[in-house]
Amino acid sequence: MGKMASALGSVAALATEPGEDAFRKLFRFYRQSRPGTADLGGVIDFSAAHAARGTGSGAHKVVRSQLSVSSVSDHDAHRAGLQPISKWQAYGLEGYPGFIFIPNPFLPGYQWHWVKQCLKLYSQKPNVCNLDKHMTKEETQDLWEQSKELLRHKEVNQRRRRSLLEKLRWVTLGYHYNWDSKKYSADHYTPFPSDLAFLSEQVAAACGFQSFRAEAGILNYYRLDSTLGIHVDRSELDHSKPLLSFSFGQSAVFLLGGLTRDEAPTAMFMHSGDIMVMSGFSRLLNHAVPKVLPSSEGDSLPCCLESPPPAVLVRDSVVECCSVEDWQVCASYLKTARVNMTIRQVLATDQDFPSEPTEENKRGVATEGFCHLDDETSQVKRARLNLDS
Repeated sequence: MGKMASALGSVAALATEPGEDAFRKLFRFYRQSRPGTADLGGVIDFSAAHAARGTGSGAHKVVRSQLSVSSVSDHDAHRAGLQPISKWQAYGLEGYPGFIFIPNPFLPGYQWHWVKQCLKLYSQKPNVCNLDKHMTKEETQDLWEQSKELLRHKEVNQRRRRSLLEKLRWVTLGYHYNWDSKKYSADHYTPFPSDLAFLSEQVAAACGFQSFRAEAGILNYYRLDSTLGIHVDRSELDHSKPLLSFSFGQSAVFLLGGLTRDEAPTAMFMHSGDIMVMSGFSRLLNHAVPKVLPSSEGDSLPCCLESPPPAVLVRDSVVECCSVEDWQVCASYLKTARVNMTIRQVLATDQDFPSEPTEENKRGVATEGFCHLDDETSQVKRARLNLDS
């Protein structure tokens, strides 16, 4: 208790210093935090037992969230690799209506599929990634094949050439986000992955959004020195639908703020398998990821990733078996990384994109923007840009 009080006192003191907005101060505080110290004592851990008792950390108390259990059959949940909705634990925070946090609802072993898809399938053309700015389509045609041998024989502390997958920072799916104009458009679209659409639609339905359509995805690939700058996801034309976030791999600190950066954010851990839903009032709040946390046991995986999926999958499952060889590559990658998928519905029913000049649409689709991932190695050059996104 003393450790948490000390951490909260430090954060509160930092947040009230003049000359810098409250969100940016706390972003800097957590970016520089040291795991295993009091720095992280005020971070909410929804997977801990105290969350179920309705206690809280800081100014916002953890509360239970109600799910729409009857909206998703047990069979459909299983098809996506999820436990029955009745077994999920869901939480919210007082002061953040529409925010739902679901600690790892995946069945044992089923996260393997989604990790493999992010690294092996979703990174392939015709999807768009940050490497497209610097390389030809031929050079980025199959990042998995070009990277798997390097990753399979990777030793964490050994100096070596980084694979292309380790240089990957973001991939866009469906309607491809334009980092320059901060817009989506009808002429920059590729088919959205059917398995990910099914997963997203089951989660949205469980949270009360039965008509949700997965139309766009931004996948972020974090190294241990990566951050995600302060931003608001407002580019979608329909804000009445939720933003879904799926995390895999190493844990991270997530900051959820207010409508302005003068409001101090609430810090929470995101662990492998955790799902966040931002809807209603919380849909347009400032948020960021200032810190990815290395495993406390060195180069190890979260325990929820240790068990393989069953050899025989449920009938008509959208999840595929993951081979031992493929998982060796994924596991090697995740020992020093995390992957996050954010899924959005861009258009309301029967809504069309407004007319845009053709040339404006074409510029910068693969150009890096202001609210994507950044690394400490380039923060001296771009930290201000990252924090002012």
